[in-house]
Formats: sequence, C-alpha cells, structure tokens
Amino acid sequence: MSTKDPAARLLRLLSLLQSRTDWPGPELAERLGVSTRTIRSDVERLRALGYPVSAVSGTAGGYRLGPGARLPPLLLDDEEAVAVAVGLRTAAVQAVGGIEEASLRALAKLEQVLPARLRPRLAALAAYTVPVPGGARADVDADVLATLAAACRDRRRVRFDYRDHDGNVSVRDAEPYRLVSTGRRWYLVAWDVGRDDWRTFRIDRLTPRVPLGPVFSGREMPPGDAIDFVTKGVASTLGPCRTVATVHAPAAVVGERVPPVARVEHLDDERCLLHIGAGTPLTLAVYLAALGLPFTVTEPPELLEALHQVATTCAGAFTK
Repeated sequence: MSTKDPAARLLRLLSLLQSRTDWPGPELAERLGVSTRTIRSDVERLRALGYPVSAVSGTAGGYRLGPGARLPPLLLDDEEAVAVAVGLRTAAVQAVGGIEEASLRALAKLEQVLPARLRPRLAALAAYTVPVPGGARADVDADVLATLAAACRDRRRVRFDYRDHDGNVSVRDAEPYRLVSTGRRWYLVAWDVGRDDWRTFRIDRLTPRVPLGPVFSGREMPPGDAIDFVTKGVASTLGPCRTVATVHAPAAVVGERVPPVARVEHLDDERCLLHIGAGTPLTLAVYLAALGLPFTVTEPPELLEALHQVATTCAGAFTK
C-alpha cells in the first residue's frame, strides 16, 4: 500500500529503520509502496532532520540507522509500550540510584501520548502492584502481569494453571488481591477459593485462563500488608536455619549471587542485608562463604559454630 502523505511516510520509514540493522533500498520501497528514488529522497530528509542514516554497500544498496546527536521518535506497538511502562514504573519505585526522577519523567511523557485502549492496563498495573526494594530484576510475561492487574482492579476471579516447586501442575481458582515484586520475583497475593485461605503464587509459574471469572466482593487481608504476607511466605522456603547477614557490597551485586528465595535489602551504596536460610547450619555457612564477599552475622549460635568449622577446615587445607 502506497504511503502518499510525506510526514506519515517519514515516520513509517523511521520505524522500519529502527526494527532491524540493515534494509535494502528496494525492500523499503516495496514496504512503503513508493519508488527507490522516493526512498533516497526521504532518507535525505531524515538526514536533514539530524538522523544519521548511512548507506550500506551491496548489490541492491541499502540503509542503516546509526546513533546520532538526537534520539529519534520511537514507534512502539501495544506490547512494547506496556513493557516500557512496566520497566519505568519498576525503576521509579525500586530505588535504583540516580534514575528514579528520569524514569518518572519518561513515564509521564509516555502516558501523555498513550492510546486510550492501553490506559486501563497501565492504570491497573500502577494501582495493584507493590514493590519490595532490593535484588535483581524479575522475569515474567508483561501480558500476564496486565491480566492479573486487571483482575485485581475489577475484582474478577481468575482461574489459572499453576506449577509448584516440584513441577506438579494444578488448576487454581482465586480472588486476586495484589501483585508484589520482590525485585527477584513477582507474586500474586490472592484468596485461594479451593483452599479457603490466603495464598501467594509465583507469577512466572502460572498461566491465566481467559476470559476472567465472575466479580467477587472485597475481602480483607489478614494482619499485615501484602508485602509482609509475601515475605513470610517466601521465608518459609528458606529452610529451618536462617540468618540476616550484613554484606559489605551493593545489593545488586549480592542479588546476583544468592538463590531466588533469598531476599536482599538495600542499606546504602556499600552495604545490604541478606535474608537467607538453608536446611542445616553447615549448609548455610557454606552458602555465605561462597559469596566471596565480606559479611558479618551475629546469630544463630549454631551458624556461628558452623562458620568457625568451615574456616578451620579451609585453613587446614593449606600445606606449608
């Protein structure tokens, strides 16, 4: 289909150049329904506007958009826009040093031009997502987050397939309450209809079934908010021997070295608290030693004894 309006054609051309590294001139012409001569003319117009479009040698010739002095307008599809907004909201509230204000400014610009059909999805993500500072990024599907956030907002029951720690899959029916990001994982806090109790579900382990279920009436959380509920639930998987270690390293560095069930709490640029556990004091001592980072702990006594044992054993491994 020919793009006759010059301004619209320039935006479309810019979008194509952003989508991959190299574009043959004839293929661009075919995509836009114009001649290769028109493509050459439009490329010159982009260059005049300050966008560094370079020529690529080859049998058919082509073009490449490179880095320049200004940022070209980014043309995003619906999924990309939601993904960018989720990332900006996370950066703005996760206390990532130096980018909180910039993230909020960028998010404000994005929301100002966002299509009306996407606004309810992002509004739901903003209202029903609760972050816990510290740790590494979570890895979940943005569409799943948006679906669950909408269910929280609209108080709609949701059925989903859930895979537990052992890989067993079951179908769950729940009344969603909040989404909680620990920085390392995303969790859904919900009333499990089948278990008749509050539960937390790892979002990377669930697959929602659509459409959503019927509307349910509001239900109050037990004492403590959603963050405390998730933190206690995650802690139950750590093991019977637990400790809180002060690690003399940035939270981001520590978060990359510990298992997902551990929780890293930011203190300052050089220290963090590590909430970690294991099946036995000796196993926990080995975990801490394996960090390769300076740390201090004060309890439990069994852990201190195990650390002494590990230190003595390691020291005895050296031959003089």
